[in-house]
Amino acid sequence: MGNKYNEAHAQSLSDPEKFWGDVAEGITWTKKWDKVLDDTNPPFYRWFSGGELNTCYNALDRHVENGRGDQTALIYDSPVTGGTVKKYTYSQLRDETAKFAGVLASQGVTKGDRVILYMPMIPEAAIAMLACARLGAVHSVVFGGFAANELAIRIDDAKPKAIVTASCGIEVTKIIEYVPLLNKAIDQATHKPDVCVILQRSQVIASLKEGRDLDWDDAMSTASPHDCVPVAATDPLYILYTSGTTGRPKGVVRDNGGHAVALNWTMKAIYDIEPGDVFWSASDVGWVVGHSYIIYGPLLNGCTTILYEGKPVGTPDAGAFWRVIAEHKVKVMFTAPTAFRAIKRVDPDAKLLKQYDLSAFKGLFLAGERTDPDTLRWAEENLGVPVIDHWWQTETGWAIASNCMGLHAFDVKPGSPTKAAPGWDVQVLGEDGHPVPTGKIGSICCKLPLPPGTLATLWNADDRFIEAYMDEFPGYYKTADAGYIDDEDYLYIMARTDDIINVAGHRLSTGGMEEVLAEHPCVAECAVLGVADSLKGQLPVGLMVLKVGVEQDHSEIVKEAIAMVRDKIGPVAAFKMVAVVDRLPKTRSGKILRGTMQKIADNETFPLPATIDDPTVLDEIQEAMESLGLASARP
Repeated sequence: MGNKYNEAHAQSLSDPEKFWGDVAEGITWTKKWDKVLDDTNPPFYRWFSGGELNTCYNALDRHVENGRGDQTALIYDSPVTGGTVKKYTYSQLRDETAKFAGVLASQGVTKGDRVILYMPMIPEAAIAMLACARLGAVHSVVFGGFAANELAIRIDDAKPKAIVTASCGIEVTKIIEYVPLLNKAIDQATHKPDVCVILQRSQVIASLKEGRDLDWDDAMSTASPHDCVPVAATDPLYILYTSGTTGRPKGVVRDNGGHAVALNWTMKAIYDIEPGDVFWSASDVGWVVGHSYIIYGPLLNGCTTILYEGKPVGTPDAGAFWRVIAEHKVKVMFTAPTAFRAIKRVDPDAKLLKQYDLSAFKGLFLAGERTDPDTLRWAEENLGVPVIDHWWQTETGWAIASNCMGLHAFDVKPGSPTKAAPGWDVQVLGEDGHPVPTGKIGSICCKLPLPPGTLATLWNADDRFIEAYMDEFPGYYKTADAGYIDDEDYLYIMARTDDIINVAGHRLSTGGMEEVLAEHPCVAECAVLGVADSLKGQLPVGLMVLKVGVEQDHSEIVKEAIAMVRDKIGPVAAFKMVAVVDRLPKTRSGKILRGTMQKIADNETFPLPATIDDPTVLDEIQEAMESLGLASARP
């Protein structure tokens, strides 16, 4: 039976130049491309070569010129500053962006220069990103409050002409001063920026270094607006660093042309969002989701986007998300499953939800980690809207697989992000590089060329780009995720490839075991990891965080959980070690640090993860592992 998804997906693979050439008409070009796909130098494929455009113009100016100037472009909602709400129309956001582009230009920033942005979740972060795009400068956003040594590594790699920061960030009630961290990073770095622009927030007034630092407000008061600078479609828009296996971060490079084309298209095709709709991505501008779906995607499409400085719980309670959706009439929200697990843990019956009118809300999209079926069911039952698990990566910039709601809404299968999005040829390969049978777990790979908007290369590291993503499976992009495709072409992401464990010769998915544990009525979230075993090679270990208010004896819950895994997965899993913990170690974006916990269990040394939210949790994990007879001493 034909549908728009099937037609789009088929054409995108059989005739990608026709498919993406048509899609690209949705973007304004100052010079049309010579060739939609330049495949002369694989694996370095280039989209819309010869074309010229400006991403900021497409995100702001063209909407003003087409009559959307008075429409709200951005809503800043900040419960951590006492309930601040500030709205910018497209005209206001364009004017502020043009002025800040003038500030950067007055300091010598031109096309191709790099600018590091070290910012909290405030409107000026969006303005600075768009101002760089306006000039053709390459921005690299580093998560605000990131450790000084990690910032220094990124300074030396990107070699920015300027750094833009704020005096502080706010984590619930904790104030994090940014300027001392910035100063320390610049001291450590070999490369020194010419200038630092610092926004003074009322919570902290930072000391500025004479001759290096500019006050944001002072500079803006005398700035002249700067026009958009056309750039080549293949010129870089931004660098975004993602952690590498060697401990050296990888600078993912995103181009201007393919990025604008793909993201503009995804707003309708995937999220079913029209210009003027309110779209909320509850992420951070420091992560890829913040780049793609707080800033660029919604604004390219003429939507209203929300920049939220708060948390799912604690700012002030587990009803924070419902308040934002109701107050701003959000149509579609995008966040991480871990946010919903946090809400479910504190308010398992969703009592706070009943206080709000969510009649304008039409859909929830989840990504960042696997959405366990229990969390999916909880969200579906309490929200009464489609809940869509979709899968993508920092490298890809947008969804590899999703229920594409603007094309055709498929039935949801819990545990699956549905099917490959148009543009993606997703295959499951065995160790020999050949496709595995339907339903069998293997390495999930994407046949080249990747669609527009994906990584072009790694910054100043073409060889590393090939080594990291292309070498193991020639002709394919290696996602480093493992899973399978069923007989209806639904994709299942079961684990990172290094989370597939080998128990006495049986390849088992830790994700599958986590699904079973999550079904226990007392469990809020969980993690399963493989630890070394001299007899079986590896054994699974489960860690469970319980819902608030659970009164059942923990030892009974552990026994029930073990029995559930033995029943659903089978005795072959040898699942016997489970501990209850108060919390799991996570990155600031909410991803569980399974690899770090595995190293603790195996008594291996490990660097403190740069992105860890709270290092003190590792002591609790150490104690839990010791209670299971593992991790005799912290390395």
